[in-house]
Amino acid sequence: MKLGFNLLLWTTHVVDEHTPLFDRLKATGYDGVEIPLFEGAVSHYQRLGRTLKDAGLGASTVTVLPSGKSAIAAVAAERALALDHLKWAIDCTAALGANVLCGPFHQPLGEFSGAGPTEVEKSHCVEVHKPAAQYAARSGIALSVEPLNRFECYFLNTARDAQALVERVDEANYGYLYDTFHFNIEEKSLTDAIRATASAINHVHVSENDRGAPGSGHVDFAAVLAALKQSGYDGWLTVEAFGQALPDLAAATKVWRPLFVTPEDVYQGAFRMMRESWGRH
Repeated sequence: MKLGFNLLLWTTHVVDEHTPLFDRLKATGYDGVEIPLFEGAVSHYQRLGRTLKDAGLGASTVTVLPSGKSAIAAVAAERALALDHLKWAIDCTAALGANVLCGPFHQPLGEFSGAGPTEVEKSHCVEVHKPAAQYAARSGIALSVEPLNRFECYFLNTARDAQALVERVDEANYGYLYDTFHFNIEEKSLTDAIRATASAINHVHVSENDRGAPGSGHVDFAAVLAALKQSGYDGWLTVEAFGQALPDLAAATKVWRPLFVTPEDVYQGAFRMMRESWGRH
């Protein structure tokens, strides 16, 4: 098990001014960081990867599909653009030296059809994600597709549906991301979802019910981490929290009020909570 921290708390694009965060997170005890891939050239991530290595940190990455680049689109050209975007993100992930690319890269955020996913859309997603997984495997990278709650997307909302997609893609390096924030909304039981789909989980986001500091709300992280440990999970436990530092991201994540006092409260408190909860089981 490795403990990571998603840098979306501070930025959507990590540049030199953010690199002092690496030393702070390393000093806290984190094994790595999650780097957002929303823009930038591969060469930028090569330089960033060297800085991460010097700081003694590993990494995972996260991306989303921009509007007009959907893996479930009816138009083949749009699906091709989605695959191109994923290949770019995979190349950036490889340049960083990261081993997991995660995110809701099935459809653009906030786009709805007015109904649930169709069988045609599911087939289209497999058509995009299978070659993406094969491309990622050449660099030793795992893809972890993320279900979101029904208010952010319609294609992939539950653990069972995510497991079904993983089985249809049928690539060893392709799994799904278990996120406590989204499943706190969509699942009847956070722990039952783990036990039912453990074989398909290859990445985890530790996120509080209000997206603030993990351990400050009502998510039972002790039970979640116990279920993950009992299932044999041994990948990243990555904290995902959001604040008001970035107006555009705050608007996208619907953070209208302060959810914590300082960023240190988030990353230091989450680290203690995860280390203690994992260690007692």
